[in-house]
Amino acid sequence: MADEQTLENQNPEANSAAETASGEDLAARVQVLEEQLAAAQDQSLRVAAELQNIRRRAEQDVEKAHKFALEKFANDLLPVVDSLERGLELSSATDETIKPVREGMELTLKLFHDTLKRYQLEAVDPHGAPFNPEHHQAMAMEESTHVEPGSVLKVFQKGYLLNGRLLRPAMVVVSKAPSTTPPSIDEQA
Repeated sequence: MADEQTLENQNPEANSAAETASGEDLAARVQVLEEQLAAAQDQSLRVAAELQNIRRRAEQDVEKAHKFALEKFANDLLPVVDSLERGLELSSATDETIKPVREGMELTLKLFHDTLKRYQLEAVDPHGAPFNPEHHQAMAMEESTHVEPGSVLKVFQKGYLLNGRLLRPAMVVVSKAPSTTPPSIDEQA
């Protein structure tokens, strides 16, 4: 044992080199472990954020399903509303023989409109408004000097929105500027 102490005392440089090497190994090991810990924490945060995003998307999907569950049913009822409106347009309000039928159609149409409104289904009747390609479908263009070009002149069929989302576009006739005809030969002379 005395010999070992003598050897250690005789070779202090070797001892300090061994301690430095083991210290460097420990420092490298600590560095690797810290990097692994940081990567694990980052991965944990990403997983938590992804879980939160999935939960939020699921809540949005459920909300949309509630809002737009009536979309197909409402789409099937719109031709009935259109038919009642056309029937009222084509029947004469002054004809006494069809007055009871007309009143019944008006009441039925009012009931339909009230029901549609209750379920957040609103009509898009853009007569006179500027053409909006998001809510209107242009069926034809017509020259007009009375309104600005790009305005809706006639509405063939009303459009409808369900909770703010387009269910059916309004079919419209859009105005355009009158074309300037070149002067005829008689006018030039």
